[in-house]
Amino acid sequence: MQYQAPANDLRFLLFDVLGADRLHELEQYADATPDLMSAVIDEAGKLAAEVIQPTNQAGDREGCQYDPDTRSVTTPTGFKEAYKKFVEGGWTALDAPLEYGGQGLPHTLKFVVDEMVCSTNLSLGMYPGLTHGAISALHAHGSDQLKQTYLEKLISGEWTGTMCLTEPQCGTDLGLIRTRATPNDDGSYAIEGTKIWITGGEHDLVDNIVHLVLAKLPGAPDTTKGISLFIVPKFLPDTGERNPAFCGGLEHKMGIKGSATCVMNFEGAKGWLVGEANDGMRAMFTMMNEARLMVGMQGLGLAEMAYQESLGFARERLQSRSLSGPKNPDGPADPIIVHPDVRRMLMRQKVLNEGMRALALFTGHQLDLSVAHTDETVRASADDLVQLLTPVVKAFLTDEGFNNANTGLQVLGGSGFTTDWPLEQLVRDGRIARIYEGTNGIQAMDLVGRKLSLKGGQLVRTLFATLTGYLKDNPEAPYRDELKGAVKALEEATLWLASNAPKDPEQAGAAASPYLRLMALTTIGYLWSRMAGVASAKLDAGDGNTPLLEAKQVSARFYFEKLLPEIHWLLDDIKTGKESLMAFADDHWAA
Repeated sequence: MQYQAPANDLRFLLFDVLGADRLHELEQYADATPDLMSAVIDEAGKLAAEVIQPTNQAGDREGCQYDPDTRSVTTPTGFKEAYKKFVEGGWTALDAPLEYGGQGLPHTLKFVVDEMVCSTNLSLGMYPGLTHGAISALHAHGSDQLKQTYLEKLISGEWTGTMCLTEPQCGTDLGLIRTRATPNDDGSYAIEGTKIWITGGEHDLVDNIVHLVLAKLPGAPDTTKGISLFIVPKFLPDTGERNPAFCGGLEHKMGIKGSATCVMNFEGAKGWLVGEANDGMRAMFTMMNEARLMVGMQGLGLAEMAYQESLGFARERLQSRSLSGPKNPDGPADPIIVHPDVRRMLMRQKVLNEGMRALALFTGHQLDLSVAHTDETVRASADDLVQLLTPVVKAFLTDEGFNNANTGLQVLGGSGFTTDWPLEQLVRDGRIARIYEGTNGIQAMDLVGRKLSLKGGQLVRTLFATLTGYLKDNPEAPYRDELKGAVKALEEATLWLASNAPKDPEQAGAAASPYLRLMALTTIGYLWSRMAGVASAKLDAGDGNTPLLEAKQVSARFYFEKLLPEIHWLLDDIKTGKESLMAFADDHWAA
């Protein structure tokens, strides 16, 4: 089926719930009027459905092709043409800085476009997606000369970018990297080493590829404190000479087969230092944090496409009779959407998708406030929320995005297991999102081990102030008691961690994943209460899309009755501690 952008839900969230239609009141986003934002939603939806989605099946079936003689990579049929239209439409420049040719629009709009692109072809979306992270890292940490050399062409989409971290012997523990950077006489560096799992490391969509590479200088500490960041182009911009940064082969993957995931060999390639020596991790985290938010949108995008496919199937597939009597008496059977268990699966997909979209756009809106609001206090509080919620968005949206795609496959039954239907590809494509840009376990450890203590606990205090402030200011808020209970559970879990984790880091490790999930469900509960309140007010006023608003009320009830109660066992999981996790002796595992 053809993708239908969730335009009504996006407008409801952005304009009616979050107040993002007022971003144009901030000088930096003066052009982002409600009319323009609405136009972006509509045009991005058309692009996704008409240009990007038709390339998805070929991307999966053909994959990328590697030529060992030329060490080049060819993308699947239709990718070059679709990417060209994406670039010509200015989509690569949407929220990029104006001074280098960007449009300077709110980050929230990029979140919207990311979801649509990922719904329709996750593999194709990876090429401009990683480039955007490279733009941010270079803009934040690069010298003026590097910015002048690279940013305009990266922003225009004429060139693409990569992030080169992982090596065969190390992934998360980057202190183990072996790639070396030796100074040259002209101020550049000779980069030697091998990187693996490099998205877009080599392809035929553009004329030049710009690699951001982590490496160690001579004499640098053999830890993460000795890592520097370098920019290494495929072709040297000043001479056009081929730089010896070559693809050594493609990874063979279960999904995202249209995304060129490369082994990259840097054979004395010329590179230039980005930022300060031995400060590469700080610069790279600018790129990684942005990539983590983008990956969260990948999970949501795939989940939305899976919901649309499974809903369409459930409305048409005839099987058995309704338990309450025939609903299609003139047909041989009723459509399976009448069955409670099918509805349970569809409701879980729909309600979680809309809650995850709310969490993502709430975070995107806070990101915009953190960089553009005139009030320093507002900027600081918004930045607290973005830092705290980035690992939550990445982990929860990819966990539940995959689960919802898997649930969608279940709705289709045997059809879902065949390549005749798109669900099995969505499941395969979505599985990686829980792993790359830091596994979801790493996201949970980042939340518990770093974000909770950052700035003396200020980040999580800002979240609690947001949640409790809403409850205080809205005594008639929908599902107030249920939300209040969730906030109390999150507070209790946070205090438990504060008491136990400093004494025993393994307690933090054991609690991390359930704690992240508890925070996600609670924050989404806050947003569902807000959505239900807005829907009720608009219905009472006779204003808006009545079916959508009524659906919001029912969906909120489903969330608070069927999904939020998970917080109780999550809290129990946290408070029972590490003992049953860590009790096995070595000889117990194979007993």
